[in-house]
Amino acid sequence: MTEFFEVVAKAAVLVFVVTCMVTAGLGLSVRDVVAPLRRARLVAFALIANFLIAPAIAVALTSVFALNESYAIGLLLLGAAAGAPFLPKLASLANGDVAYSVGLMLLLTVGTEAFLPITLPILIPGKSADTWPILQSLLLTMLLPLGIGMAVRGRSERWSAQLRPWFAVASNVSMVLAVVLLLGLNFDAVVGTFGSGAIAVATLFVLILTAIGYAAGGPATTTRSVLAVGTGQRNVAAALIVAQQIGADATVVVMLLVATLAGLVVLVPAARWFARRPDGTPDNTKIVSEPIHQEVAPMTTQAHRGHA
Repeated sequence: MTEFFEVVAKAAVLVFVVTCMVTAGLGLSVRDVVAPLRRARLVAFALIANFLIAPAIAVALTSVFALNESYAIGLLLLGAAAGAPFLPKLASLANGDVAYSVGLMLLLTVGTEAFLPITLPILIPGKSADTWPILQSLLLTMLLPLGIGMAVRGRSERWSAQLRPWFAVASNVSMVLAVVLLLGLNFDAVVGTFGSGAIAVATLFVLILTAIGYAAGGPATTTRSVLAVGTGQRNVAAALIVAQQIGADATVVVMLLVATLAGLVVLVPAARWFARRPDGTPDNTKIVSEPIHQEVAPMTTQAHRGHA
């Protein structure tokens, strides 16, 4: 029975990532995604926060706190892995610039492709990773579904408007199912981290990165909120692939799960707080197209109910 639920959990994660990307693509054009990335200052701050500061914070925390070696490896992997597929969902919760969140997610994910294999031997001496498995996962689960959604929107906005709510519901349901199953399957291991400092360090890691992202996100709340949640939420999928490549033990995977759950506990309320900021309304999100404005509210409500 456990093996069955493990298969269902993996399927739920895959469905969540794919439907999340399709949902984003159905509401955006290529121009919508590319336009925010022309803001050189925001792009530079995003790269610095995610590929210089985040790994440095992970190294600092593992040095200051006496973590189990496997927990430390998990945190270091997350420090070098940016571009979580959950970012557009968090951006919607925060009433942020969804187009910027998609562009940022793609930028950080592609950056992770180059950054993680190069820095892995430095962060974890004696370990190395192959780029292709990460790139393959990126292409099949993120870029392809996003491209399909954008192609449908480019061909027929009426079709995209009709399909988008269905994919949004599938994304929300699969997200809740994946979290519940992963937590249930690893409950004993997660409980075993109590008293080890892993949960506290993971939560502190997310809090620090979220604050740094918010400070670096420019004057508009719609971009500050996106960079905040985009920096705080790490790419656990890429980290898991690398963990498998280097033969990491199950405790590393547990740390990745604990850090992911800690991220959700911190970032979902943070996103709701950002949404209540005076200029954090959809009307100020200049680049997001009209279908996204129509879907932000229901997606926010569904996601909130899923975490309630």
